[in-house]
Amino acid sequence: MAPAKTKKTPERRCVGCGEHKPKSSMIRVVRSPEGEVSLDLTGKKSGRGAYVCKSAECLRRAVKSRALARNLGVAVGDDIAEALAAEIEAVGETDA
Repeated sequence: MAPAKTKKTPERRCVGCGEHKPKSSMIRVVRSPEGEVSLDLTGKKSGRGAYVCKSAECLRRAVKSRALARNLGVAVGDDIAEALAAEIEAVGETDA
């Protein structure tokens, strides 16, 4: 008898801290085909995505080290970073 298959939990790497965590515990930042950068809370928007932990500190690190810009292939300005930080704060910061 074959062993029961367990469903794998997809993991993604945070561009801020570099840790691998379950996809469901992270926020996807997406660059749309038009070049607009926004948060993808559903994980279904089309475009190039990068994952960040649900913490303002990880977002700050990702912007400061330019890892977010490198992964998205577009410059991430201070205004965009501040808007993303506000949205992460609204979603609820976790240390998960």
